Amino acid sequence: MNVVESIKAPIAEDMKLFEEKFRASMKSSVPLLDRITHYIVKRKGKQIRPMFVFLSAKIFGEITESTHRGASLIELLHTATLVHDDVVDNAFERRGFFSINALWKNKIAVLVGDYLLSRGLLLAIRNKEFKQLEIVSTAVEEMSEGELLQIEKSRGVNLNEEIYFEIIRQKTATLIASCCACGAASAGCDDEMIERMRMIGEKIGVAFQIKDDLFDYGLGGKIGKPTGIDIKEKKSTLPLIYALNHSANGEKRAMLRIVKKDNKKKAEIDKVIQYVLDSGGIEYADQKMRALSSEARTEILKLPAGEARDSLLALVEFTINREK
Repeated sequence: MNVVESIKAPIAEDMKLFEEKFRASMKSSVPLLDRITHYIVKRKGKQIRPMFVFLSAKIFGEITESTHRGASLIELLHTATLVHDDVVDNAFERRGFFSINALWKNKIAVLVGDYLLSRGLLLAIRNKEFKQLEIVSTAVEEMSEGELLQIEKSRGVNLNEEIYFEIIRQKTATLIASCCACGAASAGCDDEMIERMRMIGEKIGVAFQIKDDLFDYGLGGKIGKPTGIDIKEKKSTLPLIYALNHSANGEKRAMLRIVKKDNKKKAEIDKVIQYVLDSGGIEYADQKMRALSSEARTEILKLPAGEARDSLLALVEFTINREK
């Protein structure tokens, strides 16, 4: 049994049932839509987000139809944002598969995103899941704001750590936060506990994104080769921000010139990667990531003990120790 399967153990049957329910939530009488949604379901990854929903619910009681609806709502709205993101970014690949816009063009991709968004909204409204709808709609609002804040700040190179954390809190962490909050809401928790679970998810989500930042540098050479993709795309990641803010002015200016350029050569990208590695940026980001995951674990340990809580702790470990 691999790590993900062992984490899933307390909710394994529920997760199998969820796959069927999620597929049913996208069903359409339009054959083209059915083909596209079938393609979306087929290329789903580890399903980390639904795992957060189900484990968060299981900690407080039994998994119910409301829990399944919460997980479907998050997956529908999140998938809609990904389909639209690929159009905005003109991206033709996602997780090693062709994107919807690559296979069916932009017009169809935008309409499919709209359809998934409406299915999520209707699923919540028809079943009077107003609390979950509020949680997830707030997350989608924040994700949009985070994307726009990143676009605004990427006109230069963002050297402000506070702005970096606000961007990743909105872009990435808010979704995992909504998973934990929806799970708690589906189990009948009060607003105070729902907010506590949301904050736990937010800490995990920020740690998750820092881990993604580290992949760009091959985790200091420990895992795979550095990719430098974030540097090519002028994304201000935590290791780079730290390096630029902790170096002599001349060196900083030279690195900024490379980062701001378009169509950079491999030799130049490698120079920036080495500069970040030498600066201590990797160690700094790793420490921040582990501090956040430690804070999340401390809060989780205050929750009712049991298999689900143990699995949620293991899921936190997995997010910061995963290899891709």
